[in-house]
Amino acid sequence: MKLVMYLGNDLIESVPVEPGGLSKPGYLGNFKRVLKLKYKTLLSQVPEPPEFYVVDPAPRPQPATRA
Repeated sequence: MKLVMYLGNDLIESVPVEPGGLSKPGYLGNFKRVLKLKYKTLLSQVPEPPEFYVVDPAPRPQPATRA
């Protein structure tokens, strides 16, 4: 799984996260704080706040359909 940071429509960075850590308080907040500090200059130049999403980039098998 990955935590992704978007600014508008632009993907700024993605970082790997452990699925088991998602239920722990503050786990994602720590990553978000680090990313906000890393991109502090960029974030100060735009009016909208960054958006964060947790995504699972692994492809999932699609069920076979019969035609």
